[in-house]
Parts: sequence; structure tokens; C-alpha cells
Amino acid sequence: MATTNINVRVDTELKKSAESLFADLGLSMSAAITMFLKSAVNHDGIPFEVKRMTPNAETRAALAEYDEMKKNPSNYKKYASFNELMDEVFTDA
Repeated sequence: MATTNINVRVDTELKKSAESLFADLGLSMSAAITMFLKSAVNHDGIPFEVKRMTPNAETRAALAEYDEMKKNPSNYKKYASFNELMDEVFTDA
């Protein structure tokens, strides 16, 4: 069977992590990508669910608080520097 090359650009750290994972599984990068492609063809699509990440309740609350702070900045204390903020934190502790 004839083969061909596929060139893919990915983040350096992602590549290193993937290579380490595949090595632990006894696979080369090429074998792992071939497995993905064969699985995609067999599934007639991406062989796993692809969806946007939905923030959890804590993250949604933090985002809502941020929106409130943007709308009403005068309701919130401001600091001239990070050190000023930390001084207050350590004083209250």
C-alpha cells in the first residue's frame, strides 16, 4: 500500500506530551495518528464528542461577578498596586 506524508503544526509542549503518552502505550506518533484517521473513517466522523466547554457553577458565578464589577466599578475597592492589595490581605489575616 502506498503511503503519503501529512504535515501538522502543533504546540511544542503538546507534541512532547503526546509523544510521551504514545511511547508509554508502545505507539509511535505516526501509528497513533493513523489509528485516529482509521477510527474517523470507520465512524464516518470525528470518533469522539466535540463540543464547547461549559463552565461549571463556580466559574459562571465568577464571570457574573466580573460583569457586575465592570458595570458598577464604584461599588468595589481599587488598589494602586498588587503590594497594596497584599498588605491589606495580610493585615486582615
